[in-house]
Amino acid sequence: MNYNQYEVVLINLDPTIGSEIQKTRPCMIISPKEMNYSNIIVAPMTSKYKDYPTRVKLKKDSFVVLDQIRTVSTKRVLKKLDVKITSRQIKEIKNTIKIMLV
Repeated sequence: MNYNQYEVVLINLDPTIGSEIQKTRPCMIISPKEMNYSNIIVAPMTSKYKDYPTRVKLKKDSFVVLDQIRTVSTKRVLKKLDVKITSRQIKEIKNTIKIMLV
């Protein structure tokens, strides 16, 4: 299956250790399409609001958790989700990642 950057997929993140975000949940693909063969880089999503600068709001009860970015096998993907991401949201996600990693 082909996976595109900024697509949202449902992933089983378990097992986890410590404070890693867990369970089956939507995740946004962060890695570019050219890298998305056997592994993808994702940012989990949550409905719980926390006032962290690393959380980007997508809609009323949906946040991308950029402080929990991880690489996972594409075998963990259960299905693609039909979530529309705006260009403004993509820009905010890119800027947040840039601030975090530079």
